Amino acid sequence: MEFTPVLRSEWLKIRTLRSLPGALLALFAATTAFSAIAGASDTSDPGFDPLFTALSGVIPGQIAAVAFGAMAVSSEFHSGALRITLAAVPRRGRWFAAKAAVIAVPALVVGLVTALAALLVARAGLGTAADGLSTGEQVRGVVGCGVYLMLMALFAAGLAALLRSGVATLSLMIPFILVVSFVIGDATGTVADFLPDKAGQLVLHKTYGGTLGPWSGLAVTALWTAAALLVGAWRLRRRDA
Repeated sequence: MEFTPVLRSEWLKIRTLRSLPGALLALFAATTAFSAIAGASDTSDPGFDPLFTALSGVIPGQIAAVAFGAMAVSSEFHSGALRITLAAVPRRGRWFAAKAAVIAVPALVVGLVTALAALLVARAGLGTAADGLSTGEQVRGVVGCGVYLMLMALFAAGLAALLRSGVATLSLMIPFILVVSFVIGDATGTVADFLPDKAGQLVLHKTYGGTLGPWSGLAVTALWTAAALLVGAWRLRRRDA
């Protein structure tokens, strides 16, 4: 089977499984709401970073991106759906590539729209405190945020293929993102910059220090994501549907 029909069929699944558009809507709503709240924060702190404050809603909002990627893959393991899929597309690598593509594109598009909305609502709250942000810094923040959310969705998709469970994937990733990553960061210093979430989030900052910069940080997250997808693809090839 050619790749284009596989893409169409996988895109249809994304559109018709209600929880998936719902996850993208939650991504937009949560990120924008938390950024709006952050926009009313105290700006007198010496460490105040207007760009990160404006885009900080992505920290809780990324959970919805992770859920989107995990559920898009884990839905295939329910009620023998994967057997039906592979009967139509016997080449598992081709199917998984199509699945990754239809996860990546909407996650990126929604991520970019979300980042722009979050920046605008937070800037309205920050007022003159955000005047120091240059156009280039804001563009970098919005684009980087969209790419980061896409990578986290794909990272979750790879883990879901490996674990064959959306619940297991979320049970692993959500505590890591919200708790473990911060604990490790406090204990290990700059080593934490190479964690998949911490590395990618450097692009959200106006100022940054350490080994990585905004784009090299995203590159580290991309490497983590590629590794997760490759291991997930390997698992699909090795296990019966």
